Amino acid sequence: MQNTEEAYKWIVGLLHQDNIPFQISGGFAARLYGSDRPLYDIDIEIHDEDFAKLLPFVKEKIIYGPDRYKDETFELLLMTLKYDGQEIDICGCDSDLLFNQETKEWESCGTDITKAVEQEVYGAKVPIIAWQNLVAYKKKIRRPTDLEDVKNIENKFS
Repeated sequence: MQNTEEAYKWIVGLLHQDNIPFQISGGFAARLYGSDRPLYDIDIEIHDEDFAKLLPFVKEKIIYGPDRYKDETFELLLMTLKYDGQEIDICGCDSDLLFNQETKEWESCGTDITKAVEQEVYGAKVPIIAWQNLVAYKKKIRRPTDLEDVKNIENKFS
């Protein structure tokens, strides 16, 4: 069984301890904004150069990477960790690409973690991708889970 809260506290604690700028994104951010679908992983974006800072503290929890990852939706620097049954995806935000389903072309995700908004999660304030930015990129990639997130988030904020 996954323990999302403990995994979250562990990784956020390491990021704060090492002064690594980050933002929470993906499905976890969608849940914080009102989506109620099941959570698969905790998505966290950091600068590509900060992987080297984080690596010594997470080595024993790595199940993938850090390496370039590409599928039909994303191409990015990725490291997947598993903590107490919960997967955590650490993604590089400087060279990330997404496949835009409308234009049928690869494009920059345009991630700017300095535009994150502070929100309290499990008792601590952390930077979360702004809901408008989350919805914008989920509308481009258009996977079924993303469209479900968009619907739930827009219903909450409209």
